[in-house]
Amino acid sequence: MALNPSGAESNFYYAWVLTSVGRPEEALPIIQKAIRLNPIAPTYYYTTLGETLRNMGRFEEAVSAFKKALQLSPDNVITHVSLAAAYSMMGHEKEAQAEAAEVLRVNPKFSLDNWARKRPFFRDQSQNDKVVNAMRKAGLK
Repeated sequence: MALNPSGAESNFYYAWVLTSVGRPEEALPIIQKAIRLNPIAPTYYYTTLGETLRNMGRFEEAVSAFKKALQLSPDNVITHVSLAAAYSMMGHEKEAQAEAAEVLRVNPKFSLDNWARKRPFFRDQSQNDKVVNAMRKAGLK
């Protein structure tokens, strides 16, 4: 960041790390800056924005970010998984199950256990457990 404070990618990765270590409040303005700096921001910017907002409990905004990511890349399994968790955390079971079905459409061999093992979400295991449990509640196995 010190070498390239105006770089979209450097801002994106800094925000991603902050979100991953449990500091989403600090990450939010940085991921928003990354999106402003790259007017054709890739899918993963919006997925990370959604994950950051979801971790702050700002579920409606998170859903909007995930939907923007899916407009850019409709078959992005990471985004579908993240959106399923957000809907589940909101108590929107029907929408969560629909997203879980999309995950399985895109990747019929999807395994939540493999996902959780290969892609730890956050340094804080309790946060990992909360997201995995929401995915499980959505119907992912």
